[in-house]
Amino acid sequence: MRSDVDTHRRKLLLSAGAVLGVGAMTVAARAAEKAPPGAAFHEVAEDPTKELGRAVLSDGGYGLRSQFETEVKTIFPNPSPITSWSFTPLASQIGNLTPSGLHFERHHGGVPTIDPAKHELIVHGHVGVAKKFTMADLKAMPSVTRKHFIECSGNTLTEWKKPTAKNVQVTHGLLSTSEWTGVLFSTLAREVGLKPDAQWVLGEGADAAVMTRSVPLEKMLTDGMIVYGQNGEAIRPEQGYPLRLVLPGYEGNTHIKWLRRLQVSDRPFMTKEETSKYTDLMPDGRAKLFTLQMAPKSVITFPSGDMMLPRPGAYEIRGIAWSGHGRVKSVEVSADGGRSWRPANIENTPEPMCTVRFSCPWIWDGAGATLQSRCTDETGAAQPTRDELVKVVGLNSVYHYNAIQSWAVASDGGVTNVHA
Repeated sequence: MRSDVDTHRRKLLLSAGAVLGVGAMTVAARAAEKAPPGAAFHEVAEDPTKELGRAVLSDGGYGLRSQFETEVKTIFPNPSPITSWSFTPLASQIGNLTPSGLHFERHHGGVPTIDPAKHELIVHGHVGVAKKFTMADLKAMPSVTRKHFIECSGNTLTEWKKPTAKNVQVTHGLLSTSEWTGVLFSTLAREVGLKPDAQWVLGEGADAAVMTRSVPLEKMLTDGMIVYGQNGEAIRPEQGYPLRLVLPGYEGNTHIKWLRRLQVSDRPFMTKEETSKYTDLMPDGRAKLFTLQMAPKSVITFPSGDMMLPRPGAYEIRGIAWSGHGRVKSVEVSADGGRSWRPANIENTPEPMCTVRFSCPWIWDGAGATLQSRCTDETGAAQPTRDELVKVVGLNSVYHYNAIQSWAVASDGGVTNVHA
């Protein structure tokens, strides 16, 4: 696809040079260089009403976004690209769903290429009858479609000891929300039958890391999903194609991608990813196991770090809130570092384990200000300050940071990441 787009660009540039001359060729070349990945470059007409637009692709093709839309994921520096992260550009997101191509990524053994015609899901262990399910089998079963966020438990890990990341994409970008389609695990459980002593389920991926995590059976039966669809199309390879486990509200590492096996047991499996990794190291040095649900959290995406407000005046503070315990009940906003709070407007109907967008009007008088947001979910759990969080869990952990985020607005309009 990339080479086809590049070839198309070169043809357009040659055409532009032939018709408009060398000067226009230079302008076109510069514009083509700025076109983002996944966008075809096209000449800009001075008056688009005076000439025909481009034709529909002869083969129908797969639609590309405009060359003027430049949002991309940021890659976190890592010694190996096979085990790296990429961050969703939250400040540029429109609406409440993340485009599939901008969903954050976290891999432990690279992105495998899997033929769905050969892929099978095995369900075995403490069951009445072990079974294999092909993709055709799963798609023939009753399906559900639900909106849920996935958040890496390492989201905001850079902020424990001091404000580090410059912008919201890096502080909070290991968070994305999609509409997922698939089969409930409870449907598969009825197919295989569960033994009376069944308590846990091991999910296993078909990637090179053979990612495995233990999940309480109660969670699997409540709302665990075996998904093959994301935002109206097949899930993408980097999101687990052709099959992924989705556990609404649970930390991202448990949402096993490239899912190939579910083993039912009477106890957790104590895999590497839930013992030496993905556990919270407490102040006394002991590790807290199975912190699975993501706590209430929110972040202001505008104004946020690395932005510049052009002048004092009226603005709309905007952001995102979520909780792994259920629906978001309320969001509050402060412009004075938490000394006073105002209720924010929640712009979409809260759904279980799904993000909401919030907004709040603000008049900036040109003086320094510290912007914060605070989320409360339907269970009554509220987002803590950093001091409150550290008092309970200390500074040894790198996971499950959900403290209130502070953005400092300077008198010149510059916005920076601070601890308040």
